[in-house]
Amino acid sequence: MNITLAQAEKAIATAKEKAKAIDAKMNITVVDAGANLVAFGRMDGAWLGSLDISIKKAKTARYFDMNTGIVGELSQPGGSLYNIEHSNGGLITFPGGVPIKNTKGEIIGAIGVSGSSVDNDHTVAEAGSKAI
Repeated sequence: MNITLAQAEKAIATAKEKAKAIDAKMNITVVDAGANLVAFGRMDGAWLGSLDISIKKAKTARYFDMNTGIVGELSQPGGSLYNIEHSNGGLITFPGGVPIKNTKGEIIGAIGVSGSSVDNDHTVAEAGSKAI
């Protein structure tokens, strides 16, 4: 139940196509079911500071098997996951990380995208996740 390199590369290619379509330059990370890096792509001109963010978004989505935006909603003051972003060496709790599922609905990895608004990041990550 792990994403293959071919699947990860397909997710990145699809995410890059979506990023180009919305005129955004993105850093795109794919991790496997163990949250280990499988593939990474940095589009020409994408922010260097977003590289680490894309990795942490992918890991966060896999660690908790949910979109990072949902983790963000739950981690607000008074929320059930308040302060969780300080765990696991630092998490990203805003949109742009999405679990990747196989055809059976099993989570086999996650994709993290950073480089634009969080709405655009999520849109690109979601496109990449659906490529599998």
